[in-house]
Amino acid sequence: MKHGQRTIIAAATAAALVLLGGCGSGDDAAEGGSSASSGTRLAVVATTPEVADFVRTIGGSDVTVTQIIKPNVDPHDYEPTPADIQAIGKAAIVVKNGVGLEEWLDQTIESAGFKGTVVDSSQGVTLREGGHEEGEEGEGGHEVVEHDPHIWHNPLNAKTMVTNIENGLATADPAHADVFAGNLKSYSAELDKLDADNEAAFARIPAEQRKLVTNHDAFGYYVDRYKLQFVGSIIPSLDTSAELSAKQLNDLIAKIKATGTKAIFAETSLPPKSAEAIANQAGVKVIGGEDALYGDSIGAEGTPQGTYLGAERHNTQVIVTALGG
Repeated sequence: MKHGQRTIIAAATAAALVLLGGCGSGDDAAEGGSSASSGTRLAVVATTPEVADFVRTIGGSDVTVTQIIKPNVDPHDYEPTPADIQAIGKAAIVVKNGVGLEEWLDQTIESAGFKGTVVDSSQGVTLREGGHEEGEEGEGGHEVVEHDPHIWHNPLNAKTMVTNIENGLATADPAHADVFAGNLKSYSAELDKLDADNEAAFARIPAEQRKLVTNHDAFGYYVDRYKLQFVGSIIPSLDTSAELSAKQLNDLIAKIKATGTKAIFAETSLPPKSAEAIANQAGVKVIGGEDALYGDSIGAEGTPQGTYLGAERHNTQVIVTALGG
């Protein structure tokens, strides 16, 4: 974790303690966190928009969900607020994406005095190996290997995630275990349909046209699942903190031209300027604006893309339309 993040978390903790000292415990989250069997809803904190949508879908009306990261906010650079620490302190369960996406979470949980259960929704997912910074070493001189945290872009991984969530909710609230299990069964069928629809959509695109350039390397699981060719990304990293060197920039432009790539896909949570500049030099179009992909987020609540299923359908429709045109 960056030093700046630790400083911000410490400041947020101090502010949260002041707020907690002046607040009662009569809200739903506080009551839900104390006991699931008392007739109140189970209080759950979910870190990301995708995970929060999963918890709402599986938990239904028997859970109260506090979502930490809002739609179209970059999760890689997120800095927790006093309200986040308050919510975690009152929750019965914290559900995270895992795979290192929430680097800020452990210290925030400690600061909140959280005594409940942390559900890592990534457990059991086969992880893609990402990369490492050149020369970076961990303890004992071993190279630090990064794993790709964007696991949800494969619907089969999403099935594992919601199964983990269902297990966590049922353990915390056995009285509603049957409801959670029923919701899981229904939603798993929807995830299977999403996967089948995606496969059918890409089957109509010739293999040599399935070339993808994105803002950052967020779609590895999607690329692997649907047999796309990942040409490159504007940000050469699994997170959003890296920048292309001059050589990498020229190499990417050359590769886009050499492979006949048709477009660069912008993402909703990242500014499109770099993508537009590279597309201009490479002589290709940028797919952005309302057609920008949901790489690290889902859409705003109440929109067609405001759920995991809606955001993923949007991504596939946009990619297939651009590659097939």
